[in-house]
Amino acid sequence: MPPFSATQWLLAITAAFGMGVSKAGFAGVGLFHVVVFALLFGARDSTGVVLPMLLVGDVAAVVAFRRQARWDLLRRMLPPACVGIAVGAALMDRISDAMYKPLIGWITLALTAMQVMRMARPQSFGDVPHGSAFAWSMGLLAGGTTMLANAASPIMSVYFLAVSLPKLEFVGTAAWFFFVINLFKVPFSAWLGLIHGSTLLFNLVLSPVILAGLWAGGWLTRRVSQQLFDGLLLAFAAVAALRLIGAF
Repeated sequence: MPPFSATQWLLAITAAFGMGVSKAGFAGVGLFHVVVFALLFGARDSTGVVLPMLLVGDVAAVVAFRRQARWDLLRRMLPPACVGIAVGAALMDRISDAMYKPLIGWITLALTAMQVMRMARPQSFGDVPHGSAFAWSMGLLAGGTTMLANAASPIMSVYFLAVSLPKLEFVGTAAWFFFVINLFKVPFSAWLGLIHGSTLLFNLVLSPVILAGLWAGGWLTRRVSQQLFDGLLLAFAAVAALRLIGAF
């Protein structure tokens, strides 16, 4: 177990709860745990520390929302995402946080702005979000981003909103997507030495907190309107992008 102070444990517990909430549909909340665990363990090492906890949330989310998944979108997005993970793993020892985090932030911010414009003027982008080129671009970006920084949630939020997924289909599709790609990441993280036996007990201790966050997020998702849900996702994505850029 890491030798944390009481304040550090409080941050870790709050971040784990937010991780669960993010798995229930409020994907942008997930950036909070990215920032907290990067602070506690370092940006690179935290990706391996967090991965087992993400899988706990993924399994629970798949069980809870398995019937809402859109398999046509999953078949379209998973192949490029897996390619992106492999590319991200190859780059992980060659680029620094100072290089890739602002890039991810600017891309996410641009995609968020595009989606806001598309919602205001649906004719602006036509069928672009439904094309295979757009899907491959977003899949590659999401795969690379999740390998490098565990920060693909805002990107996938914007994509799923762009293809007009209702909120429960959004949650079910995202649950399966992140379960598959996080499982796919395990051998790469192990190869890079990012998964440590010494942190597995830490993961186990925080697992109930993740499940509590998932329950709370699921309760909230079913009670907010589709319009509010979409607006919150875009707001979370924009905040996440600004944090990655270094605006605050």
